[in-house]
Amino acid sequence: MKRLTAFLMMALMVSGLYAQSKSDLPSVTLKDLNGKDVNISQLSNNGNPIVLTFWATWCGPCIKEHNALNDVYQDWVDETGVKLYAVSIDDSRSTAKVKPVVEGKGWDFDVLLDVNSDLKRAMNVSNPPHTFLFDGNGKLVYQHTGYIEGGEEDLYEEILKVAKKKK
Repeated sequence: MKRLTAFLMMALMVSGLYAQSKSDLPSVTLKDLNGKDVNISQLSNNGNPIVLTFWATWCGPCIKEHNALNDVYQDWVDETGVKLYAVSIDDSRSTAKVKPVVEGKGWDFDVLLDVNSDLKRAMNVSNPPHTFLFDGNGKLVYQHTGYIEGGEEDLYEEILKVAKKKK
């Protein structure tokens, strides 16, 4: 009986450690703008922060936010190593507009297509824009909804906190 109890205690401890190290990135597969499958749970960035932003072509605040993010993105990459994925929640009727918008705006970050809203549901996104920040282990550390001019600076401050923890 003591062995069984000890075994169960050890199993609980190991499972607890596993649960703590498990990523908050859900296992949902999306397509990028070139049609390549991307499993969100497999996203990695060499231990650096990852940002997921949910947006749509019909969302004015989303376009403003992504324009602002694009203006500072390369500096952020150079300073923190962050990787940004813009997840379009446009449905099958409007998804054809995504690539022309991205190319027309010249956005430098990766864009993924959540045509069936699988990732949107998995992450409890109700309205765009909705932004999530994950640390280098895929743990959710910050999120915000909506966009106010200059709001990208708040996100940057959070990215800096994550980047400093890595060092």
